Amino acid sequence: MNGDQVQVRLTPRNNGPMAVPDASVLLRWSVPLAERQLLPEGCARTDERSVVCGTGALAVGEVGQELQMAVWLRERPAEVTLEVDTAWGGGVEDTDRSNDQQKVLVLDTGDAYSF
Repeated sequence: MNGDQVQVRLTPRNNGPMAVPDASVLLRWSVPLAERQLLPEGCARTDERSVVCGTGALAVGEVGQELQMAVWLRERPAEVTLEVDTAWGGGVEDTDRSNDQQKVLVLDTGDAYSF
């Protein structure tokens, strides 16, 4: 994060137990996003703090295509929280939803870091 801009790179992964024919991920920020966003193809704004993006098919134990985007925040906070969650799992029943969510504290340092 640098000021009001957050750069996001996310690599989806399917830990099983079954292949997923199509999936999507929900990115939810703790603060409102700016009104105007230039989102990548396959992504859409769902409310003032959230974006959903298609990840496509995911084989068991494999990673999907990396998703890269920049989002602009309505204000310039010193920190935000980003929650990443499975929005759609292609209709496949997942018996272990504990690995479907991640929460990341993002600090306005301008530095790149990963989780």
